[in-house]
Amino acid sequence: MSTFALQPWHAAALACFCLHAKADFVTDSRLDLELKNFFYDRDYHGPDARQSRRHEWAQGVSLDFQSGWTPGTLAVGLDLSGTLGLKLDSSVAQTGSGLLPRDSSGEPESNYSSAYPTLKARWGERHDMRLGQLSPQLPLLASNGSRLFPQRFRGFQYTGRLSKALSADALHIDQVKLRDSSGFEDMSLTPQGGSYDGNAKSSGLDYLGLNWTISSGLGASFHIQRLNDLMRRAYAGLKFTHPVGVGEAFGELRYFDAAGEGAEKAGHVDNRTLSTLVGYRWAGHSVSGGMQRGWGDTAYAYVNGSDTYLFSEQLVSTFGNPQERALHLRYDYDFAAVGIPGLNLNVRYVKGSDIDLWGLTGVKAKRAYLAGDEGREWERTLDLTYTVQDGPLKNVYVRWRNGHYQGNFADPADENRLTVGYKMRLW
Repeated sequence: MSTFALQPWHAAALACFCLHAKADFVTDSRLDLELKNFFYDRDYHGPDARQSRRHEWAQGVSLDFQSGWTPGTLAVGLDLSGTLGLKLDSSVAQTGSGLLPRDSSGEPESNYSSAYPTLKARWGERHDMRLGQLSPQLPLLASNGSRLFPQRFRGFQYTGRLSKALSADALHIDQVKLRDSSGFEDMSLTPQGGSYDGNAKSSGLDYLGLNWTISSGLGASFHIQRLNDLMRRAYAGLKFTHPVGVGEAFGELRYFDAAGEGAEKAGHVDNRTLSTLVGYRWAGHSVSGGMQRGWGDTAYAYVNGSDTYLFSEQLVSTFGNPQERALHLRYDYDFAAVGIPGLNLNVRYVKGSDIDLWGLTGVKAKRAYLAGDEGREWERTLDLTYTVQDGPLKNVYVRWRNGHYQGNFADPADENRLTVGYKMRLW
């Protein structure tokens, strides 16, 4: 299954680019190759589990071309990315990991590929515009890169510095390419255990964000988003860092407010969530944690397949259920501090409680609700990564992620992800 998405507007953009392209386009361009071998295993232990195991193994090949810029105040360029995914092990009974697409009968595809262009333009040094395939990393729209290939969006993105202290982001998105897909489709909401109808589609998304650097260690931001006929959201954030003793203290507040929009095709949306983090880093160590709280009738709402931008998000659970309270703790260590550069450790623990189970559809959730229980859950994850720094295996990386989840309204699960990859610059 393969796709090369060259739309009519792509052709017009490419023609415009060719008229402006000069030598800098070639001399400043680069071509990067990434090979990624990804093994995924999630074992559900509950007797009511609809699927006992998700177990898949795949090989990915990515080529990313980034051109240089044409000279002049208005400079233009062209990026092109291509991907090829190959099935190594999967089955109908064990699919659904997000690594491989499935055909109409539920059978995992043996391969899938795609190639998409992005036209870019730069006005001076302060204004950047992209048209085509996008991978935004924003509070209300964060492209998910936790599988074989990252999630992609199709549309227009503007990033600009309005002044020394103020920057802006603006987007219009019409479709999304999920991590296990080769083609674009209309956007939807993550179902969140049945809180929303994940089959309801939106015709487009509009986004505007402002980011203010108050001082060298303090910043604030405000972002708004509208997903046509599904939801609208607002975000306010505050972030700080400050030297303390031999290290640095840091912290962040993230507040989200979501409501229904237009026809509300995915159902009623009513959620407000505050996610907080405070921590301290020194000599390779970083210790952090915080509280998270949700209010409203429904779960945390976000675009299907994207990252939540919540501090609580783990491998199995997002901890964004209706009215959930969560405590999260985290420890990071960079082994470069003891002479092993490239080796990094991350351990996390999240505990959630006070969950309103009324709108959740799982068998175990319904049983707990009828018994008068409030939802409870916890998850522990470990993430260990090593990248070879020199020698013949330079840039080869290995990443192991392990998680254990327990809850009184969802199936317990053990998850392991093992990634072995290699990055190199071809040109």
